[in-house]
Amino acid sequence: GWGTSVIVGVAASGQEISTRPFQLVTGRVWKGTAFGGFKSRTQVPWLVEKYMRKEIKVDEYITHNLSLGEINKAFDLLHEGTCLRCVLDTTE
Repeated sequence: GWGTSVIVGVAASGQEISTRPFQLVTGRVWKGTAFGGFKSRTQVPWLVEKYMRKEIKVDEYITHNLSLGEINKAFDLLHEGTCLRCVLDTTE
């Protein structure tokens, strides 16, 4: 019953999580995180600066580059598990 459960990511609309009350009253802690816990307005500019100074790796995790017109293909690749991160080019 003790320990921490961490829910990572954003669930689909209407999805629910259930547990037995015993887990909570015996000390289990539930936490959630999305986007690595970063606050978009205040922390993303800091991340961009670190990326531009090559202090953090990002490019190594991009497995696909597609045009915006291929967005459905990008979602298919993500759902199949064959794509880690996809960058969509909006200029094409």
